[in-house]
Formats: sequence, structure tokens, C-alpha cells
Amino acid sequence: MAKRNQRRDDGEMTMPYREAALGAGERDRRYRHRVRPHSANQRVLMEAINESNLVLALGPAGTGKTYLAIAAAVEALESGEVSRVMLSRPAIEAGESLGYLPGEVEEKLDPYLRPLYDALNERLGAKRLKHYLADGTIEIVPVAFMRGRTLNNAFIVLDEAQNCTYGQIKMCLTRLGWHSSMVLTGDPEQSDLLPGISGLKDVARRLEAVPDVRIVPMSNEDVVRHPLVAEILEVL
Repeated sequence: MAKRNQRRDDGEMTMPYREAALGAGERDRRYRHRVRPHSANQRVLMEAINESNLVLALGPAGTGKTYLAIAAAVEALESGEVSRVMLSRPAIEAGESLGYLPGEVEEKLDPYLRPLYDALNERLGAKRLKHYLADGTIEIVPVAFMRGRTLNNAFIVLDEAQNCTYGQIKMCLTRLGWHSSMVLTGDPEQSDLLPGISGLKDVARRLEAVPDVRIVPMSNEDVVRHPLVAEILEVL
């Protein structure tokens, strides 16, 4: 499988998750900043995304897995390496049936896909994101909507993959087309599915034997949210 050229440096950057308040003007310019790693494993993940067409980033919440994957997707799009970005995550119900949520299909799905919108907005700004969504350059869809697609010249991110079954992950992996890259992110230890249903661990174990696939484990030491998050993960 052909590998993409290196497209990232460790120059000046902004933190993946900013703690300081930003003015409106600075918020509009955030997409111009490049992302730099804040831990050894984040560096490994960024290098893996540069070097491989299929990467699995596995680890706890707050380690920057999704943000780094989406930042890489945006950078590939902006540099012309791909012509579109496809972001997906499973629409797992949490006490409410999807069918009983108000609105059309897009409105029903919005709560499940909101974390992806937030990361994109951080990288692109609201105006550019709206434009890319309107013309289909960026698509954000639930896993069920991936079936039957062949994604050429695209950067695909499958987020929260621990909430996918083995069959769903296999289906998503086989969407990978020519001149495309894919990043799966998830925490195998934090699935919202019933025990034994999540397929992420099994898929990761099987893909270890594939030379062109990179599997990057993350740990509590890579947490870049509030310092309490890492401590909470240690005791829960």
C-alpha cells in the first residue's frame, strides 16, 4: 500500500485543547495553527498517520486520539492530498431511542456526531466548516450510513470504534479506496455495548499481523484534558 508523503512538522502550534479563553478574532484563525504532540505516544500517533494508510489509535478518553486524527484529516484536505473527508461514529443510544428524538434524520443524529463537529470547528472555524459540509467535501455520518460506499481519495476517521461490532468495523475497513487513509480511534476498555459485543479488541489483535497497519496504544499519561481526568481514570 502506497504511503503518503510526510506532511507534518513539529513547529509552532497550539495545544489540542486550549484552556485559555480566546478572542473572536483568534478563534477564527485557529485553523491555521499546526498541531504538535504533547506526549511521546501522541508523537508516535502523528508519525503513524503520516506513514501508514490505516492506523488504530487505542486508549482512554482525553488522550487526543480523535483530535489528532481529525487534525490530520483537515491538513490532508487543505494541502490537496485528499479531496474529501469522511468522519463516522456509531449512533449508540443512551437511554433514548433514536426514533423518538425530535426532528429530521440529520437532527436526530446530531447529538451522536456533535463531538466530531466540535473538533472540526476547532480546526477550520465555523465559516469554512459550513462551506465544506454544504458542498460534501466533509461528510459526518453514523456507521450505518457507511455501507456500500467506496471511498477513494479520502481521509476517513472512525471514532468511538469500541462501540462497533466486529462486523461493523470490518465493513468500515473495507470502504477504504485508492489514495485514501483511515484512522480508527477508540478505548477497548470503555464500550457502551453489552459485554462481548464490541469488536475493537478482536480487530486490533488480527490486524497486528498486517505489516502496513499501525496500532498505537495510548495511556493515562497522554491525557491532555484537565489533570483530574488522568487521576479519575486511575481510580475508576
